[in-house]
Amino acid sequence: MSVWIEPTTLAGRHVRLEPLTHEHAPALAEAVQDGQLWRLWYTFVPAADSVDGYIESALAENRRGGLAFAVRDLASDTVVGSTRFCHVDELNRRAEVGYTWYAKRFQRSAINTECKWLMLAHAFDTLDAIAIEFRTHWHNRASRAAIARLGAKQDGVLRNHQVSGDGILRDTVVFSIIAAEWPAVRQNLDFQLERFG
Repeated sequence: MSVWIEPTTLAGRHVRLEPLTHEHAPALAEAVQDGQLWRLWYTFVPAADSVDGYIESALAENRRGGLAFAVRDLASDTVVGSTRFCHVDELNRRAEVGYTWYAKRFQRSAINTECKWLMLAHAFDTLDAIAIEFRTHWHNRASRAAIARLGAKQDGVLRNHQVSGDGILRDTVVFSIIAAEWPAVRQNLDFQLERFG
């Protein structure tokens, strides 16, 4: 079991990332209904009635070295989504930031930018990560654009990477930020956050 990424709370001006627990289930069930996010066929967003299973899966990943968060908007003191460090490779100090989703009314706000700032700062400045990956479905163009806006570079496309629940093969687009790029990425995220005050 990995001890590289230990449970921690990360907080900024707009958002607090709290280690995910079953106590977050009611708030996440409400958040996921804002925009009916589970209907996006190319994402891993739970339906309101499957949030408990989603949390259990996240906690199982935690036992393999990951760290799942509930995302709390500080202005409204509301849990608005979830994100996590997953697919952790402790030996090579690499992890993926994934399973990220937010209630629709909080999308295109400071929430995602600050979440990524907090997670990347923790990874590179505290954990001395070598690289952080982001992965998304080929057809999730909005996610691909958002990842590129962070300053991540596309590494490639894993063709027929996964079989979805309905048996359709998924092509996965892989992006990463390496440690040497973090200062410029941080500057870019700082600049983006300035517009939110």
